[in-house]
Amino acid sequence: MNIVMRHVITSVLFSVFLSLVVIGVTFITFPLDSWSLLINEEIINVPYLLLVFILPVTAGFIIGISSGLYWRQRLHGIDRQLNELVKGQKLTMEDEAQKELEAIQQRMIQVQEKFRLQAEHSQRMVTERANEREKSLQEVVIQERNRLARELHDSVSQQLFAASMMMSAINENDGSDEQARKKQLYMVENMIHQSQLEMRALLLHLRPVALKGKSLQEGVEELLLELRQKVPMEIEWKVEQFTVEKGIEDQLFRILQESVSNTLRHAKATTLDALLIERDDTVILRIVDNGIGFNVEKVRTSSYGIQNMGERANEVGGTCKIISLPNEGTRVEVKIPRLKKEGENND
Repeated sequence: MNIVMRHVITSVLFSVFLSLVVIGVTFITFPLDSWSLLINEEIINVPYLLLVFILPVTAGFIIGISSGLYWRQRLHGIDRQLNELVKGQKLTMEDEAQKELEAIQQRMIQVQEKFRLQAEHSQRMVTERANEREKSLQEVVIQERNRLARELHDSVSQQLFAASMMMSAINENDGSDEQARKKQLYMVENMIHQSQLEMRALLLHLRPVALKGKSLQEGVEELLLELRQKVPMEIEWKVEQFTVEKGIEDQLFRILQESVSNTLRHAKATTLDALLIERDDTVILRIVDNGIGFNVEKVRTSSYGIQNMGERANEVGGTCKIISLPNEGTRVEVKIPRLKKEGENND
């Protein structure tokens, strides 16, 4: 039962009760010798008893609808503001509000300010960590080498070994079964193709840990342009110019690397679209492919890459949303609030 219906029912019931009270007071004040006198009494050609009920009920119905619509509008306004608060957007304040709602709005403003301060603190910490990482670049390079060595052993090395064993089996075959031979060659071709994609994905992580003097936009365009030249895939992008903290640039670039790497290794996609823009003081990074997709809930807990992207977005006060359906592709969308410094223009 919605709020309008509740207000209407409450008002009508109150009106009926009020009518009964009026009739009761009438009986007590003006006792009648016979009920028929009251029943036959008319006011403006309308029976008295009917008039006593119609007027209050009609008034209650009108008041109930008006009150219900008014409060529904106010509650919808609060719901909209809470939704803006959840999305990290700027609150739109009501022009006119009751004192009770003003108190709620002030609480929401306080909560939004608290979120803003937390996000600002997180972004500052990430920027400081990014600066510290540059100072200890050699240690990070060693860690990356070790990780890539494990990846090469676990994926590419095993695939190439399997392809080698398959080729040995083909060479030992006497050639009597041509159909089986073609099937085995096709499997070897797929293994080599997958190994190439794995190598290209791993090469993404061989890029500098930081952007090293380049802006985020320059790094993104350079990365995607290089992929377009080396990967058999349609790659399109839209990158707008804006400035953000160094820590945010670093995290967004790493998320892009991880997302593209997952696409190359697992998606079997033929197209990839990237978007990097700023809207309403929010930086948006979106990567979409048309690959085979996957079950997000099943993979989320076991995929280091997906967890890593979410953690990177959370570190700078943002969110990372992944939507994927089997055979319908994957969409990764990262939103990070861009907090303006004091004195910075809103242009």
